[in-house]
Amino acid sequence: MTEVEVRASKTYRVLIGENLHRVSGELIRDTCGGTAACVVCGDAVDGLYADAVCGSLERSGYRAVKFVYPHGESSKNAGTYVAILNFLAENRLTRSDIICALGGGVTGDLAGFAAATYMRGVRYVQMPTTLLAMVDSSVGGKTGIDLDSGKNLAGAFWQPELVICDCGALATLPDDTFRDGCAEIVKYAVLRDPGLLSMLGAPRENAERLVSRCVSIKRDFVTADEFDRGERQKLNLGHTVGHAVERLSNFSVSHGRAVATGLAVVVRAALAHGDCNADTAEAVLGALEKLGLPTKTSFTANQLSEIMLSDKKRSGGSINLIIPRALGDCGIETMPAPALKAYIEKGL
Repeated sequence: MTEVEVRASKTYRVLIGENLHRVSGELIRDTCGGTAACVVCGDAVDGLYADAVCGSLERSGYRAVKFVYPHGESSKNAGTYVAILNFLAENRLTRSDIICALGGGVTGDLAGFAAATYMRGVRYVQMPTTLLAMVDSSVGGKTGIDLDSGKNLAGAFWQPELVICDCGALATLPDDTFRDGCAEIVKYAVLRDPGLLSMLGAPRENAERLVSRCVSIKRDFVTADEFDRGERQKLNLGHTVGHAVERLSNFSVSHGRAVATGLAVVVRAALAHGDCNADTAEAVLGALEKLGLPTKTSFTANQLSEIMLSDKKRSGGSINLIIPRALGDCGIETMPAPALKAYIEKGL
C-alpha cells in the first residue's frame, strides 16, 4: 500500500492499494472515530462494493446506513443533495459521525457537499472507485452540485478525513470509463510530469503507480493554493473548454472525453498562437489518440466561448485560460472576452 499525505487546512492521508474495501471500516475507525456511518453511492456501485464496505464498517463497530441514487451527472443536482441531507437527518447522524463517498466523481462531489453543510459540517471519507476520481476529484476538497446554468456552481471547499483508493475496483471499469481517467493523467503529464505518458502505454498494469504519482502532483497544488486563487487554477487545464463541451452535449459527452477534447483544442490553439512548439502539441495529441480519446468537437468557437464565459472561473469580463507552453510547463493567461473566441477558434 502507498500512502500520500495531503497538508491543507486539514492534514489527511490518501491510501492507495488493493483490497482496501474489505478493511475500510478499520481504516476509517482508526482515523475518524464516530458511531454511525452513511455510505453514499450510485446504483451501479451499490451492487459492486457497498456490501463489502458496509460489512467492514459494521465489523468495526459502526451503525452503517446507505443512501443510493441513480448514477450519472444528471443526479448531481439540488434534489439529490437535499435528499441526502434528509436521509442523514432521518437516520439520526450527528456531527461526530461519518459520511463515506463510495463511487466516482459525482458521488464524491455530492457526498462531500452534503458533509460540508449537514449540521454545518461533518467528517467524510472519499472512497473513489473510478480512475478519474482516484487521480483527481477525490483529493483537494472541492465539493458541489450543478445548477441549470452550469457545472459545480454551488459547492464548498471541504477536505476529507481520509481517502481510500482501492485499485482493485479498477478491474470492473469498462474501457470507456477507464479512459476517462486517462485523460486526467495526460493533464498531469502536461502540467508537471511528462514521464506519465510512458506509463500510459500500459495504464491498467501501471494503475497504482499512476494514481500515486497524480495524487502526489495534486497534493502539491492543493498545499500551495488550497482555495484555488492562484497556482491551483492550473489544474483546470483542458477543463474550461471541456466543461463547455459537456454542457453543450447535455452531458452526453463524459467528463473525461470532454477534458481530452479541451486539452486538444487548447494545445492546438497554443501552437497556432506560438505559445507552444510542435513537439509539445504532437506529444499531447498523440497520447490522446493512442488512448482512444477524442481530439475534435463539432461545436463552434462561438458556442464554446459563450458557455465558457458563463463559467464560475470567469472574473469580470475575462477568463483565466491555462496554456500549455511545453510538457511540464503551463501558464495562466487572463484572456478578455473578445479575445477568447478568436483564440479557441484556432484550436478547432
